[in-house]
Amino acid sequence: MTTTPVTAPLSNRFATVLPELAVPWRAEQTPDPKVLALNDLLAADLGLDADVLRTPDGVGLLTGTSVPPDATPVAQAYAGHQFGGYSARLGDGRALLMGELVDREGRLRDLHLKGSGRTPFSRGADGFAAVGPMLREYVISEAMHALGVPTTRSLAVVATGRDVRRETILPGAVLARVASSHLRVGTFQYAASTGDVELLRRLADHAIERHHPAAASADNPYRALFEAVVEAQADLIARWMLVGFVHGVMNTDNMTISGETIDYGPCAFIEAYDPGAVFSSIDVGGRYAYGNQAAVAQWNLARFAEALLPLFAQDQDTAVELAMESLGTFASRYAVTHSAGLRAKLGLPIGLEDSIAAKLGEELLDLLHSNHVDWTSGFRALGSAARGDAEPFRGLFVDLKAIDEWLSRWQSVGPDPTAMDRANPVHIPRNHLVEEALDAATAGDLAPFEQLLEIVQRPFEERPGLERYAAPAPEDFGRYTTYCGT
Repeated sequence: MTTTPVTAPLSNRFATVLPELAVPWRAEQTPDPKVLALNDLLAADLGLDADVLRTPDGVGLLTGTSVPPDATPVAQAYAGHQFGGYSARLGDGRALLMGELVDREGRLRDLHLKGSGRTPFSRGADGFAAVGPMLREYVISEAMHALGVPTTRSLAVVATGRDVRRETILPGAVLARVASSHLRVGTFQYAASTGDVELLRRLADHAIERHHPAAASADNPYRALFEAVVEAQADLIARWMLVGFVHGVMNTDNMTISGETIDYGPCAFIEAYDPGAVFSSIDVGGRYAYGNQAAVAQWNLARFAEALLPLFAQDQDTAVELAMESLGTFASRYAVTHSAGLRAKLGLPIGLEDSIAAKLGEELLDLLHSNHVDWTSGFRALGSAARGDAEPFRGLFVDLKAIDEWLSRWQSVGPDPTAMDRANPVHIPRNHLVEEALDAATAGDLAPFEQLLEIVQRPFEERPGLERYAAPAPEDFGRYTTYCGT
């Protein structure tokens, strides 16, 4: 059964349970709204009628200009460490939580807007967003979902009919996205900074109920919450690494308690394998480089632990000891998830000794790096080698002696090419194709965006005629740079 959006059963649970962290607010009016992209399948999962979402009332929901009865749109408060520096008051500067929906599996999901206008947290910014960046989040988040990486989802992008001023004048847009919640490490940092331990406890209880209910029955529920988040984030970052994803702005306000990827700003996918790959224009020190992501996640989780210390134990020394012990599980959990994923990408059989699997994986990564081999197409070509045709893979390397020696040892363990095809995508949102599609969309042509979206939503399928979408960027594309706000 579907409902019209303006009467959709949006609850205001966050606004009611945690009013200290929620500022009731309304979106700016949109002069001439037009739906640019709408996720029909996601709408159906949420019990919404996609056709109704395309009506004026539906577009009103997607832009925040029509508020369902009993809903309370709010800007959420949070703090955060940005590039290592602490900001005590960040919050939704251009976003609104419209409320929560129950999806068809009974899960509570946030409906959240980005680019809906100024809020009390805007800090001098205009609160708006441009068409290109919002379509960027749409295509990359949907690609991540198709790749099996936990992520926020994109429901719609609506052009507002309002121009926004950046380096140039650009057409404006609002993104409607869906998440398990928008609780962040920075949310807990903000609550802890108030000194109100009961507020911190209510926030933690809310997070346990919503995301990690098993923690409620633990001897120390708040430590169990922390450990559940450590586990979820270790798994998430390992999955990022396995698909070659670089988030680019891993501030604590961009780390969710649910373990979903959030905020696709200066993100990108690596091509030639390089642990030092950085794509953000402002990450001059490489803090958030591809190979640093696990270490940064652990650092962010240490800040989460600091916020939770008053709930771990009354004695500060005991609380710190418990936090350190629990944080220490991150590395092992990450290693297990990453190793299992790399084994799958290599097609290694069950029962193969871990030491042999680890050596094969480490040596291949070294060869990929030293030979500047494309991450995605390299692993996909390896599947052909498992079927007996090694030439497509060998042709990617300069050091043929080294790769031949590695191939001989790898083939001797009997890799499974069918399993490899399930683990190694053909298509990712290649950076040059994303930029090409966004440039066209900004100029009014959505066809390249729609084509790219359709391809990355089926990433493991080889389809004739789409070879261009599987190939690395041409040499004249140059070094890829992304910008905050994009």
